[in-house]
Amino acid sequence: MNQIKKLLIIGFVWPEPNSSAAGGRMMQLISIFKENGFEITFASAAQDSDFMVDLSEYGVSKKSIELNSSSFDDFAAKLNPDVVLFDRFMIEEQFGWRIIENCPKAIRILDTEDLHCLRTARQKAFKEKRTFELLDLLSEEVAKREIASILRCDLSLIISEFEMNVLQDVFKISNDLLFYLPFLVEKMNEEDLQKLPSFEDRKNFVFIGNFLHEPNWNTVQYLKEAVWAFVKKDFPEAVLEVYGAYPSQKVLQLHQPKNGFYIMGRAEDANEVVKNARVVLAPIRFGAGLKGKLLEAMQCGTPSVTSSIGSEAMHLDLPWNGFIEDNPEEFAKKAISLYRDESLWKESQKNGIAIIAACYQKSSYSNELVSLINSLLSDSQSHRLHNFMGNLLQHHAYKSTMYMSKWIEAKNK
Repeated sequence: MNQIKKLLIIGFVWPEPNSSAAGGRMMQLISIFKENGFEITFASAAQDSDFMVDLSEYGVSKKSIELNSSSFDDFAAKLNPDVVLFDRFMIEEQFGWRIIENCPKAIRILDTEDLHCLRTARQKAFKEKRTFELLDLLSEEVAKREIASILRCDLSLIISEFEMNVLQDVFKISNDLLFYLPFLVEKMNEEDLQKLPSFEDRKNFVFIGNFLHEPNWNTVQYLKEAVWAFVKKDFPEAVLEVYGAYPSQKVLQLHQPKNGFYIMGRAEDANEVVKNARVVLAPIRFGAGLKGKLLEAMQCGTPSVTSSIGSEAMHLDLPWNGFIEDNPEEFAKKAISLYRDESLWKESQKNGIAIIAACYQKSSYSNELVSLINSLLSDSQSHRLHNFMGNLLQHHAYKSTMYMSKWIEAKNK
């Protein structure tokens, strides 16, 4: 009889799938491991939030842990997981050396969420009013930390093919250490579209996105300052509803009902909001990874207008479910035509279904991932032997991280 395998996920935060795409991504990963018979413990040093999922409903054990505390060592040694999943590189920095010390045989997997160094470098170039170039990554402080973390792990899950190329071409990371895993959703067909609200039953433009994420705040600012005047000029009765978790005071100050610009705050049910909107607007100007809001729009049968950064690595060469446009005036024109032209709208809806079928099928990736993990479990020694740079970084970096952490723990006492 096969022994049940144990997975320990160390989370940056507790999953909030209704607040962010990262929360949804984490729940997708949990479902893959659950379906493949893993016993899952989710641990985090984050505080509980009102919007986190009840992990017990998914058969997942919840464990609160402390940073810079040897109490984690006792917990990890006792649990003795077969696989450890780090949620973002900062978590691997904090807990990776403790896992190596206490569970040396455990396979260590990093879920990058998106490449933080890519997002940071793009944001920096944007603020300096210059064009981002891939070589910018090589001088990025975050890149040094993130790439070191990828090298120290047995496997890293990469959400975008563009980021896979960056890691292989710019940073020369071996393909053996990377696994491409986009968002994963169920297949849709035209019958599914018939069950969704029709063109006539929908109204308004919508934007949705967690405001703790800087690219989302920047997008809303840009919509207000650069795009919305062009929309209102040709379509005076237009309304844009902006939804998002954790809006700050500066976000709330953009609320301007007289101008059809509404800041709605957190959506109780993001799916319902997007389903009942006619068009999603997302002129994203910097960022990385895949945009959960745009995939959600496709699932809700809601066409979108986005930027080239927004659509990056999301649709192969398939036609977008709406328009991709970087010029604010053209963006507004495309948004209005999509809103008013029912046949164009319906054609865009179908494009979304084609993209989901080609790019985001769970069955296309989950079996391969589990098979790869099983192969690592059966021969981790050989895999690690060939990752010399990872061993080197472990040897040096962990000494400093370990002593810093032990010093903080001693100081806290």
